[in-house]
Amino acid sequence: MRRALAAITAAAGIGLAPGALAQTAPAETPIVIGTSYALPSAAYGGTREINVWLPPGYAESAATYPVLYLLDGGTTWQDFHHISGLAQLGTVNGTTRDVILVGVASVDRRNELALPTENPELIARYPTQGESERFRRFLAEEVQPFVEGRFRGNGETALMGESLAGLFVVETFLKAPEMFDAYVAVSPSLWWDGGRLAEQAGAHLRDHSNAPRTLILTLGDEGPEMQAPMDRLVANLRDHALPALDWSFTPRPGESHATIYHGAALDAFRRLFPVPTP
Repeated sequence: MRRALAAITAAAGIGLAPGALAQTAPAETPIVIGTSYALPSAAYGGTREINVWLPPGYAESAATYPVLYLLDGGTTWQDFHHISGLAQLGTVNGTTRDVILVGVASVDRRNELALPTENPELIARYPTQGESERFRRFLAEEVQPFVEGRFRGNGETALMGESLAGLFVVETFLKAPEMFDAYVAVSPSLWWDGGRLAEQAGAHLRDHSNAPRTLILTLGDEGPEMQAPMDRLVANLRDHALPALDWSFTPRPGESHATIYHGAALDAFRRLFPVPTP
């Protein structure tokens, strides 16, 4: 083989320098998905990770956009990358409007996303649990003002989360509905504290104003511990939701707690951010 190669190169008048057959290493360029901010937080006495995805063409336009706040929105072992991919997909194929995605990373999920419990077993297992009100204050007083002051939102906002983050979404909708226009809770952990939040939902709903809002709920095939409190929440919504609330519950029996999020989030994008018809 070497003799044949030498003969070919000699016939072509080509001299091979030592190492000329070695491959040159390709140039490397980082793939930038978004921008990560270390947001100073008085509520937490340090900085918190906020990740932002902007739609293509944002820098070249003066347009304004809806803002979707994503809980568990970190880039490592959390949901920022796969949910920002759905936002990008909607832009590329024209199936949803452009959206600004704001991922709010979690640090201690049961501390930040779970409401307080009096259950001694849960307290013993998760001693830092139950400071969801503090995290809600962090969102309202620090994250939202940062986003509103830095990015071109159009005033339309939504909050999305899955599992414990879904529990936080439901609690925020019930206790502070004015914070967002739309709420998406995927497989919310309503079992927490014996399903107390779902039981008390009717009382919270009776205190709501009749302002237009959207609530999207979905649950996979996840057993009675997850299904029973969801059924109670849905019953309270049927009995007590005011007319301006656009709410839905979509069972997803073909999905588990581990598989439900991506498809449910895609459906939520299509419902909340449809492309206007001509």
